[in-house]
Amino acid sequence: MAKGLGDLMKQMQAMQARMEQMQEELAAKRVEGTAGGGMVRVIANGKQEILEINIDPEVVNPNDVAMLEELVLAAVNQAKEKAAELQMEGLSGLTGGLKIPGMPI
Repeated sequence: MAKGLGDLMKQMQAMQARMEQMQEELAAKRVEGTAGGGMVRVIANGKQEILEINIDPEVVNPNDVAMLEELVLAAVNQAKEKAAELQMEGLSGLTGGLKIPGMPI
């Protein structure tokens, strides 16, 4: 029984090490969300952290701030969605496709 528990602990430690490595890899990956035909670009990493927002000056209209806000929101949401997909791919590889309760997405 103790040997089985020891093996389980080793497997858990190995999985934790792989999770940490995956988190580092996700932090290094970049995804881009765009809106308005690329006039608004948002760069995020694989951990869904927004790193950059680039706005083409042509889309800045003081008389239509609402449109710019919508474009920024759309680009941010697209970038976060792509980053979430990267996380899911990484977790799928780590867990062999199993959905484990409590595992971060």
